[in-house]
Amino acid sequence: MKGWDSHGAEARVQADRGWSDSEDWAVKPFGIFVTALEAGVSVNSVDQETITSTHDRSILKTSCVIAGRFIPEERKTIAPRDILRAKQPLRKDTIVISRMNTPALVGECGYIDQNYPDIFLPDRLWMTRHDLRLPHSVRWLAYLLSFRPFSRAIKECATGTSGSMKNISKHSLLEVQIPMPPTKAEQEAIAGALSDADALIESLEQLLAKKRQIKQGAMQELLTGKKRLPGFAVPWGTKHLGDVADTDPENLGSETSPTFSFNYISLEDVDRGTLRNYCEQIFQSAPSRARRKLRKNDVIVSTVRPNLQSHFLFPFEDVNWVCSTGFCVVRCRSGMTEPHYLYFHLFSEGVTRQIEALLTGSNYPAINSGDVRALQIPFPAYKEQTAIAAVLSDMDAEIAALETKLVKAHQLKQGMMQELLTGRIRLV
Repeated sequence: MKGWDSHGAEARVQADRGWSDSEDWAVKPFGIFVTALEAGVSVNSVDQETITSTHDRSILKTSCVIAGRFIPEERKTIAPRDILRAKQPLRKDTIVISRMNTPALVGECGYIDQNYPDIFLPDRLWMTRHDLRLPHSVRWLAYLLSFRPFSRAIKECATGTSGSMKNISKHSLLEVQIPMPPTKAEQEAIAGALSDADALIESLEQLLAKKRQIKQGAMQELLTGKKRLPGFAVPWGTKHLGDVADTDPENLGSETSPTFSFNYISLEDVDRGTLRNYCEQIFQSAPSRARRKLRKNDVIVSTVRPNLQSHFLFPFEDVNWVCSTGFCVVRCRSGMTEPHYLYFHLFSEGVTRQIEALLTGSNYPAINSGDVRALQIPFPAYKEQTAIAAVLSDMDAEIAALETKLVKAHQLKQGMMQELLTGRIRLV
C-alpha cells in the first residue's frame, strides 16, 4: 500500500490512519465504486398529514444519516400537491450521503438495507448507484465512509462561505481515497463483523428504551398513589414542597474568605439527573452565580430553563461543593421527606405540568425559589416514601448498568473498525 496518498500527505495520513502494510490492499478513489450520485428534489412536506385523503409517501430529513447510521423514521409526509414531484425512492444496497448540511453533519452517511418505495430523497442527500462490474460490498463501503478518518476527510472536502452550511461537490467526494481489501469476500466478512456489533448496539438501545418506558409507567403509578406497594394503606395527603423541606439553606456571603476553594456546578453541568462536569474554583475568582452550598442528599432544582429538567440529587459527603444560583437547593427535613422520593417527583407529570403553567407566556423560561416551595406534591408516610424511592432507585440502577453496557458496545465497535477497516486484523 505504499504511496497511496495521491495528494502528497502520505506520511501524515498513514500515521493518522494506521493502514496495514499488506501489499494486497489497493487504494482506489471512491469514484471507482459508483457510476452516479443521485439526488432527489425539494418538496413541500408536513410532520403529520391532517387531510382526509392520506397517503404513505414521505421525504427524508437530512438528519436521517448520522454516525454511520440510517434512521428511516427521520422523514416528513409529502404535501399532497407535491406527491408527483417526488423522485428517487430509496433502493436496497445503496448509501445515502448528506451533501449539504452543517459543518458537523455534512458528509454523514448510512447504509440502506432494503427498498423503501414510499420514502424519497430530498435535494440535499445523495444516493449511490454502484458499478456492478467491480465486485464489492456496499455495506463494507458504507462502514468505511463512516469511519472517522474518512468521515473527516469527506468533511474537509466541503466548501462554502457560510459558517452554518457547507457543500460537498461530486468531484471532491469521488476523489476520496479508499483502501480496498482484495476480495469481495473479505469486504463482506468485515461488514458482517461490524453488522454484528451494530446488532448488539441496537438490541441494547431497544432494551434501554423499554426499561425507561417501564420506569416512566412505574413513576406515574407509584408517585401518585394509583398503585400502592404491599403493606401500605394509609391515605395520602398533598403538601407544598416548602412545608416539608428547606430551600437554599446555605449560601456563600461577602464574609467568605477570598481563598475558599470549592467544586462548582453550573447549569450546563447537569443533564436530567446526571452530573456531566464541574470545575474547581476559589471564591474571589468564581462566577458571581456561584453561591449555593451543597450537602449530601440535597436536591438541586433547575430554576433557569426548568423545562429542560436539569435537576440533580447531590450524592457526595464532601462539603466543599457549590452550585449556581440558577438552581434552588432543596434540603429535606429529617424523618419527614425522603430525598430520593422528592427527587423522582421533579420528573413526574404532576410537577412538570405545574412548572409548565408557571412558564406559560414568559419570554424568559425561569422560575424562582418561591415557585419551587409552592410546588404541590402528593406525600405518603415517610416509610412508604422510602419504599417507593427504593423501587425507582433499583430501576435507575438497572438503566445505568445498561447505559454502561451500551457505551462499552460502542467502544467495542470503534475498536473493531480501527482494526478491521485498516487491515491490522484480517478475517480471511
